[in-house]
Amino acid sequence: MTTTTDVPYRLEFAVEVPGTPEQVWEAIATAKGMSAWFLPTTLEEREGGSLHFAMGPEMGSDGQVTGWDPPRRLEYQEDWAALMGKEPDALSPLTSEFLVEARSGGTCVVRVTSSGFGTGADWEQEWWDTLAPGWLPSFDNLRVYLRDFAGQEATLLEVGAPHACTGAALWSTLRDELGLVSEGETVEVNGATGTVERIGQRHALVRLTAPVPGLLSVVAWAQEDDASFAIVRAYLFAADAAHYVQRERDSWQAWVEGLPVPA
Repeated sequence: MTTTTDVPYRLEFAVEVPGTPEQVWEAIATAKGMSAWFLPTTLEEREGGSLHFAMGPEMGSDGQVTGWDPPRRLEYQEDWAALMGKEPDALSPLTSEFLVEARSGGTCVVRVTSSGFGTGADWEQEWWDTLAPGWLPSFDNLRVYLRDFAGQEATLLEVGAPHACTGAALWSTLRDELGLVSEGETVEVNGATGTVERIGQRHALVRLTAPVPGLLSVVAWAQEDDASFAIVRAYLFAADAAHYVQRERDSWQAWVEGLPVPA
């Protein structure tokens, strides 16, 4: 039986961020920039260049730059079929376009569109339904990165752990453990101090101030009814950030594994 990839999927949103178009472009269209707020990225900065987003040990997404017009427009395509473990012709490429529009007052609007074609399988719609909730928290990272760390290179600390509970229960635990009450308040967690920048549906962003400045992103990811995954990413901006990661990574891993979720 032959399937046809003619079922369209599309996601669109816009975010306003501080910075000039050139600063925003450096953040969204260079390997150093994207690695400082999104995922560890390798990118050939030209039309036709290759790209790779690292998603964990032996996991990632490969693609190619298909549109390059600095500092206004970036487009790239990822191999959606390979990312999903499907046959090469089972799905179209996943296309993402970024448009940068300058605004008065030193800000820009970044308009993002992702689109692709599938076969109409149930899992495809379920995947697209989780794409926006999984991606949007990163743009909180982008906003604070451009405000406080524009142009700087990040050192990443990333840990995660599965938990046998619902996503809602895991998020409730994370809120309690982080002391998340309201945005703008100071919190302390695992020896780090910072200010709460954003509390979302199941994610939070803390602007770290000590012992290393940076961004701390915490997400409760629902996998199934009784299974979820806690993800902690810290993007650190200091000369000694690598030493901090080497010294403290195991402590953060223990913290995320030891979350007192309901039995």
